[in-house]
Amino acid sequence: MTATTAPKSARRKSRELAFQGIYEWLLAGSDTGAIEAFLHERYPTIKLDDDHFQSLLHGALAEAGPLDALIQPHIDRQTSELSPVEHALLLMGAFELQRHLDVPYRVVINEAVELGKVYGGTDGYKYVNGGR
Repeated sequence: MTATTAPKSARRKSRELAFQGIYEWLLAGSDTGAIEAFLHERYPTIKLDDDHFQSLLHGALAEAGPLDALIQPHIDRQTSELSPVEHALLLMGAFELQRHLDVPYRVVINEAVELGKVYGGTDGYKYVNGGR
């Protein structure tokens, strides 16, 4: 018997691409427009919620400083000391929690944790989920 995985929703794909863009920005400081163009070029056929992707990518990057200030009291080190994966997920999650009130908070947290399991270190997702 083979395990089947459910296809990713357009919203999940938008989060995954936005996360990749935020990660790129944290590592290289690339221009947001260049990051977006690269992601669309690399994944030309991906069916995503483009409005949500745009909002998460551009919003999290534009508000990175204030978002870091919101995150800081809840973590055990400076945001600059976080792994880029954890930092990107926390930025994206904090932005989505603040600006997308139509999305249940449990969904936002779960999506960030799931991306952390895929892209992060062994226990990085636990940190994103509130474990220190």
